[in-house]
Amino acid sequence: MPLSDDDVREILRLIDESNVEELSVETEGFSLYVRRGGDEDGAPVSAEPDSPVAAPTRVDGAVAGELHIVSAPMLGTFYSAQAPGAAPFVDVGTRVEPDTIVCVIEVMKMMNSVPAGVVGTIVEVCADNAQLVEDGAPLFQVRPDP
Repeated sequence: MPLSDDDVREILRLIDESNVEELSVETEGFSLYVRRGGDEDGAPVSAEPDSPVAAPTRVDGAVAGELHIVSAPMLGTFYSAQAPGAAPFVDVGTRVEPDTIVCVIEVMKMMNSVPAGVVGTIVEVCADNAQLVEDGAPLFQVRPDP
């Protein structure tokens, strides 16, 4: 029986919450290999290429140069709009306040609103709609107001 997207999310959540250093899962048509840290050269190690999960880029809402990065608060599926076919919460050029909802992250059928956290203007949308994102992955870049 193949693993569903929810199965993969749950496996990754459990790994994130545990002290497991290395895990390999293989089923028919699916292979997942995760190892904390890096390889012998110190390079990050990510899931196998046929896995739907990308290596994390942890920025935790940090400021990169003059831009504020709105990062994913958890592992889950990024949605730019409230419902399929609806207008996105924000787009490039949208002015935001700290409590402006910029997207939702779906985890185990629960929708979690993500606020901008800063006053400014969206200059880049870093994630694709319905994309699985890691905890700490950049979602938006915002140019803060002076």
